[in-house]
Amino acid sequence: MTSNIYQLETAAGSFRVAVDGPENAPALVLSNSLGTTLEMWDPQVETLSKKFRLIRYDTRGHGGSPITQGPYSFEQLAADVVAILDALNVEKAAFCGVSMGGHTALQLALDAPTRVSAIVVCNSAAKIGTAEAWKERADTLRQQGQEAIKDLASTAPQRWFTPGYIEQHGDVVATMQEQFATLDAEGYASCCDALGQSDLRNVISKIKVPTLLVAGEFDPVTTVVDAENMQAEISDSTVVVLPASHISNVEVANDFTETLIRFLEVEK
Repeated sequence: MTSNIYQLETAAGSFRVAVDGPENAPALVLSNSLGTTLEMWDPQVETLSKKFRLIRYDTRGHGGSPITQGPYSFEQLAADVVAILDALNVEKAAFCGVSMGGHTALQLALDAPTRVSAIVVCNSAAKIGTAEAWKERADTLRQQGQEAIKDLASTAPQRWFTPGYIEQHGDVVATMQEQFATLDAEGYASCCDALGQSDLRNVISKIKVPTLLVAGEFDPVTTVVDAENMQAEISDSTVVVLPASHISNVEVANDFTETLIRFLEVEK
C-alpha cells in the first residue's frame, strides 16, 4: 500500500512522517530503532492502519528528519514526539518503539504522561549498553564519517536478526542494510550520545501509563532479563517474549502485530 509520506513542519523542526488510516481512529505512533527509518514498520502498516491513525516518523538524526548538531538527549527525542503530535493536532496517542524507539517511549511516559494513552517498549531497556561503548562508537563515526556507517550497516544483521532469518530473508535484510548505509554519520553519532548518557533505571517506577514490554527470546542486545527488570519497576506493565532477535517487528511480523493489537484494544 502507498503511504502518505511527507515533511511535517513542527516547533522542533521538519520531520519526515508517514500517516495512514482513518483520521478519526485512535492514534498510534511508531518509533524506529537506531540505524533504521520509518520504513522498518512496513510489515505492520497494512494491518494497523485499518484500526488506528498510524503515525510513523524518522527519529531526529535519521532519514529525512533534522540532522542537527549533537549531542542529543532522550528528553529532546521525547519532546520531538510531542511536537509531532501538536503539529498533527493529536491530543493523545499510544506509542510503540523498538530499541532506541522503546527507550523514547519510556522517556515520553515520564515527561508527557498526559499525551500517551499507553506505551509499547520493544527490544529495549531502561539502560541500553554502556556509556563507554556508545562514546567509542560516536567517536569513530565522527572520525570516519560515512565509512563508519557502512561498516556498521555491514554487521547490523548479526545484531538484529537470528541466523535462520538472515538465511531465509536475505532480501529484507539487504534492504534494511541499504537504508542504514545512507544515514548521516553525525546524526547517528548524536543518537549514540543520547543512548550513552540515558539511564532511566531509577525513575521508571514513576511511569503510570499502561505498558507492554516486548522482548526477543534471542535478542543479544536488550535481553528478556532487561524486560523483566522493567516490569518489576513499572506498576501497570506486562512482558511478552517473542521468538525473535533484536528487530522483532520485522523478524516475527505477524506475531508482533497481533501482540500489539491485543494489548492496545484492551487499553483503548
